[in-house]
Amino acid sequence: MSHALPIAKVKKMFPARICVCQIKISLFLLYIEAVRYAFNKMLWFFNIFYLTNNATYYIYTFMAKQIDPYQYFAHPKSPGQKQYEALRAFYIDNLPARVVADRFGYTVPSFNALKQKFKAGKLSFKFTEKPGPQGSRLPKEVQQRIFQIRRVYNLSSYRIAEILAIDGIEVNPRTINRLLEKAGFPPVPRRGKLSIGETVYGAKVPQEAQILSPESLEGRTVECTVGGIFLFAPLIERLGLPKIVDQTNLPGSKQIPPLQYFLSFLALKLIGKERLSQVNDLNFDQGMGLFAGLNVLPKCTPISDYSYRLDSHILDGLLQNFVHQMNRHHVYRSDTINLDFHTIPHYGDESILQTHWVPTKGKRMKGALTLFAQDCESTVFHYAQADILRSEASEKIIDFVKFWKKVHGKLTSTLVFDSKLTSYEQLNTLNDMKISFITLRKRGKKLLAATEKIPHSHWQKLHLDIPKRKYKNPFVFESSVDLPGYDDKLRQVVMKGTGRERPSFLITNDFHSTVDSLIFRYAKRWRIENGIAEAVKFFSLNALSSPVLVKVHFDVLMTMIAHSLYHFLSQRLRGFEDCRASTIFRKFINMKADVSVRDGDIVVKFPRRSHNPIIKSAELDKVPSTISWLGNRKMLFEFR
Repeated sequence: MSHALPIAKVKKMFPARICVCQIKISLFLLYIEAVRYAFNKMLWFFNIFYLTNNATYYIYTFMAKQIDPYQYFAHPKSPGQKQYEALRAFYIDNLPARVVADRFGYTVPSFNALKQKFKAGKLSFKFTEKPGPQGSRLPKEVQQRIFQIRRVYNLSSYRIAEILAIDGIEVNPRTINRLLEKAGFPPVPRRGKLSIGETVYGAKVPQEAQILSPESLEGRTVECTVGGIFLFAPLIERLGLPKIVDQTNLPGSKQIPPLQYFLSFLALKLIGKERLSQVNDLNFDQGMGLFAGLNVLPKCTPISDYSYRLDSHILDGLLQNFVHQMNRHHVYRSDTINLDFHTIPHYGDESILQTHWVPTKGKRMKGALTLFAQDCESTVFHYAQADILRSEASEKIIDFVKFWKKVHGKLTSTLVFDSKLTSYEQLNTLNDMKISFITLRKRGKKLLAATEKIPHSHWQKLHLDIPKRKYKNPFVFESSVDLPGYDDKLRQVVMKGTGRERPSFLITNDFHSTVDSLIFRYAKRWRIENGIAEAVKFFSLNALSSPVLVKVHFDVLMTMIAHSLYHFLSQRLRGFEDCRASTIFRKFINMKADVSVRDGDIVVKFPRRSHNPIIKSAELDKVPSTISWLGNRKMLFEFR
């Protein structure tokens, strides 16, 4: 029997309570349904807008801006979106990597790197700019102070930062620079401390180079760190270099005449300075300036830019006038002229120079090809050319012959050079011009094989009376040969037993000289190689100042003139006639001296040195008696 009460009875017994419970249950169910609905909406919102790392970008973009959806997705602007769209096109749309890279502005390697970074989980897509203020954080009063300092004093950002730091305001100079650029201030040009008045207290400032007037020389007393350079002053006057400069029409400036520029360059060569920029080492040396007729030598910028004002016509005139003057002093007295090429290497990355063979390096290098001619007896250079292209190198020996005939009227000397200087066609031209020459024949396999077949009885043993030669008894074989490009026959002398593995082949158009005299003449060709090596070592010939060949040509000519002056000086120093320039410089030139101008004379006083008696016996102060560029004053040498 059931004990449950009928629902009707219950309602009759508790009608109010049941209604209240039903209402509460209904409200609770409605609340649960609302929460579930809200949760589903939130989940839907998350799925829609949080597929990437940053939903705020989409909210901002779609709600705050009016944009073209197609342009937005086809041409993304932010780096993060561009990366996202590019990777999606590759992985979802299956587009090739090259097509994706071209569409989104990547290179194929950079896009491949982007894929690797994405696969490794190291890529995060950033669709918004960095949070924070976009303007300057500096207070308005600090900004106004910066603007005021720039307007009034025109100082740099670093100097403005230093001034603000004194007032206790720490501002980065880069921040100041960005603020000034944004405000429209132009950049301040780079200036030295002297121009803005910020030199250290007590610091010495070098003077600006100016010519010394004859009146300002009287009573002047200076110290020269390389006082021996004044030994060259009488020789420069005797050789007539001031007259040569005047005839050549070298350029000058308002403050520095052409002769003073020329003497400044010559001074650097005579003391063995490697670079023109090293003239700054002599900024305070008034003695070196007095040698050139200036208060101080010119600074690096004017002396470096000077050679750009020259041209080939001026340089050819300088060479011609100098050689003509040297010939008047009978410096070139040999019947043999040595010629040789020399490549001045250039190590610049953007060099426009051609490549030439460099024997010391054993390879072809970019550089300036130069040609030197040397008097075999005095070992003095009497020709130098630097503006040579590889295509015209073989013709330069003809240019030298024309130059020599123009200066001397005729060429009776024998030209000696190696096989790489010119071609057989140019040898034929020399023969037509009645020019005697001795050179080497190019060796080939067939030529060497034919030489090995020569019977031993046909070889002649020769004795060379050369004291320092190691192999004095070579074997020679003489014959006449025909060469392609040469019309007549040539005299050929084959030598073996000279210490070399393969025989040498001398060829010449001289059929009258003896074999030993031909070999003896060619053996002296090493003198020009030694002369070039000396120019490289002491006169810094290989220190190429510029890839501009005109500038190289001027430097080569100054080397030749300085080398000639050292030869003149060595001929007057008893016992040092055959010494190299480096030895003369070390023993006689590189010493301090006190230079004073008194009673119309220039007195150079040298310290005590062991070689002073040799300088005294040279009597350089009497050759000549006056120096024209120093007010025609006499130069006297005194010793402590």
